[in-house]
Amino acid sequence: MAPARTGILRRAAPALLGYAAVRALGLLVLAVWSATRGKSAYTLLTARWDALWYAGIAERGYGHVVRLPNGDVHSDLAFFPLLPWLERLLASVGPLSYADAGFVVALVASLAAAWGIFAVADHVYGRRAGGWAVLLWAVLPVGIVQSMAYSESLFTALAAWTLYAVLTGRWVTAGALALAAGLTRPVGLAVVAAVWAAAVASFVRDRGATAPGRTRRTVGMLLAPLGAAGYVLWVGHRTGKGPFGYLDVQAGWRNGFDGGYAFARFAAGRFTSFPSALAGLGLIAGVAAVIWLYAVCVRQRQPLALLVYSGAVTALALCASSYFGSKPRLLLPAFPLLLPLALALARSRPARSALVVGGVAVASAVYGAFWLNGSGPP
Repeated sequence: MAPARTGILRRAAPALLGYAAVRALGLLVLAVWSATRGKSAYTLLTARWDALWYAGIAERGYGHVVRLPNGDVHSDLAFFPLLPWLERLLASVGPLSYADAGFVVALVASLAAAWGIFAVADHVYGRRAGGWAVLLWAVLPVGIVQSMAYSESLFTALAAWTLYAVLTGRWVTAGALALAAGLTRPVGLAVVAAVWAAAVASFVRDRGATAPGRTRRTVGMLLAPLGAAGYVLWVGHRTGKGPFGYLDVQAGWRNGFDGGYAFARFAAGRFTSFPSALAGLGLIAGVAAVIWLYAVCVRQRQPLALLVYSGAVTALALCASSYFGSKPRLLLPAFPLLLPLALALARSRPARSALVVGGVAVASAVYGAFWLNGSGPP
């Protein structure tokens, strides 16, 4: 490893150790909670919900379809290929099952994501804010997903390092990482948008840049959308429905983009009785908090790439017509929204900040165990 890279890792080490401690706490509470209910915590992390679809793609490739009694058609083409590719690779070179490989990828990717989040926050606001940003991401209520055989950790790692590459002017690296992010989740479009917005702004700002500098930016811009575009076009070809074939696949899962109508209808439906009305108020308050955090990010003049990325992730999550219970998980990669809170913690007394985050970590661990032993992530 290059000396500069070693120095960056050493600088991030305390934050990564803190992150590992929070995740270990979450896994310990999940194991104890699951054992008291006669369930396997490892099965909940690796062989339920979307994890089964990813493992299935890794094992047999694409082509599995489930037809539900209500007419919905669930095709595995809805799942982007990078995670199952990595699962297949790991399973082919060792004794791991596809589910085991997914868990290993998630653990490694979650540490890479934490490191990337630290790198971005450290670059923008300094080391202390970087450390608190990592811990805040770890203690999110749905933070247990970071340890599941899902694609959120892998995507967040690729997105964070893409943004860091943009912030430090490594345009070709940013484009290559954005390409990989586009092969991981549909929201990879947010990473592409961030690269393009920052590159265009850089072109406008640095009109006197040298030819090599302009060439690197152009290459980065050309690379960025290839992953998402390539997979979507491949799905269109496979389904025989052209460029919009992927949208038809998502429609079979009742996923789409309706500008927030589905959320508004869901929230309004909570106000039919007193107990559910409280839940409706909580939903509205949660969304208002997310929007407020984004407004603070704008007021604090975060770099354009971060604003475009977090804005796109938030818009795609809140304005999608998918099941509302999945929206907190869909917001998990929007880590720049946490930077105002991280900056506030960095400016507060260390003992007070540690007490607050420690308390939230315990609550998050308990909630994660309760959630996965109940309805869990859809």
